[in-house]
Amino acid sequence: MNIQDIKKVYVEKFGTHDAPVYTSPGRINLIGEHTDYNGGFVFPGAVDKGITAVINPNNSEKVRAFSIDYNELSEFGLREEDAPSQSWARYIFGVCRELTKRGLQLGGFDTVFAGDVPLGAGMSSSAALESTYAFALNELFDGQINKFELARVGQSTEHNYCGVKCGIMDQFASLFGKAGNLMRLDCRSMEYRYFPFNPKGYRLVLLDTLVKHELASSAYNRRRQSCETVAAEIRRLHPQVEFLRDATLAMLGEVKSKVSAEDYTRAEYVIQEVERVLSVCKALEKGDYETVGRKMYETHRGMSKLYEVSCEELDFLNDVAKECGVTGSRVMGGGFGGCTINLVKDELYDNFIRTAKEQYLSKYGKEPKVYDVVIGDGARKL
Repeated sequence: MNIQDIKKVYVEKFGTHDAPVYTSPGRINLIGEHTDYNGGFVFPGAVDKGITAVINPNNSEKVRAFSIDYNELSEFGLREEDAPSQSWARYIFGVCRELTKRGLQLGGFDTVFAGDVPLGAGMSSSAALESTYAFALNELFDGQINKFELARVGQSTEHNYCGVKCGIMDQFASLFGKAGNLMRLDCRSMEYRYFPFNPKGYRLVLLDTLVKHELASSAYNRRRQSCETVAAEIRRLHPQVEFLRDATLAMLGEVKSKVSAEDYTRAEYVIQEVERVLSVCKALEKGDYETVGRKMYETHRGMSKLYEVSCEELDFLNDVAKECGVTGSRVMGGGFGGCTINLVKDELYDNFIRTAKEQYLSKYGKEPKVYDVVIGDGARKL
């Protein structure tokens, strides 16, 4: 849906012309999955799909929010006890509460929004929604909150109002994205660096399984708990280990008898993945996309066999990619469904897409959706 359509709905609902428009993107992550809450590195980029919202203060203490995608209106106040019942509205409410906790003098507002981030595809439509409202409200109500803190506003919204103990990557990517660049973020120090990403002769493409197995949030939170349990056990022997990011496989081996087999394999995956991100950075600086691709396949294997957040459909598409000679492929995002991200040579692209669609249709009775990745800019006023 284009901006004019969203503005038109806003005028129909609230009658105001010339209300400002803001947008924030979803994201891909080339490598570095489930490392963010372990203090490690991630390597995301913003995409050219996101959430776009028309927002205008209404001189009251009430928020009136209309979701075009859900065709639903939600009205709520700005106090803690005013939480709305609709799950999509809780994201906006959570952002309001978290901004207020950081000292923003927030008033009521009217808003209409829509998105073209594919839902359930692992591209972080929720972070795009949080970032749109955090960025917009900070500007509209003359806040002085910097972009890093706005990313934390989104993260705290997930933790405190949506029940997911996520890391900071999704919100960071949505706010700091830069067209033509991926970003390496150190999730502990919050230092980041842009890496130009224009792989000549290759394309990045997402294949959406169109399945979303139940996470998702409970399984996610359990894995986070596993990581914290192992890090605490290693810390007894090595006090300098704050997160799994600081641990080595040798340190993990020392506590093998002290932790459950499941917690051990979860930690093994994370320690290996932190290393993989750094290897990919070095490879990208040399234009070595074969190494990048090999590391992507290693990540998929780890997420499937050690971290156990893949699913049959994702593994199937990963196998098809291998058979078609695709340079790199892996599950992207939290897992349990969603997309594979694939680094494909130009000359193999058409055959890969055709084969993946045919084989997936034959096995699962539907074709995967295909999203070509264009790396775009972060949160902004349009």
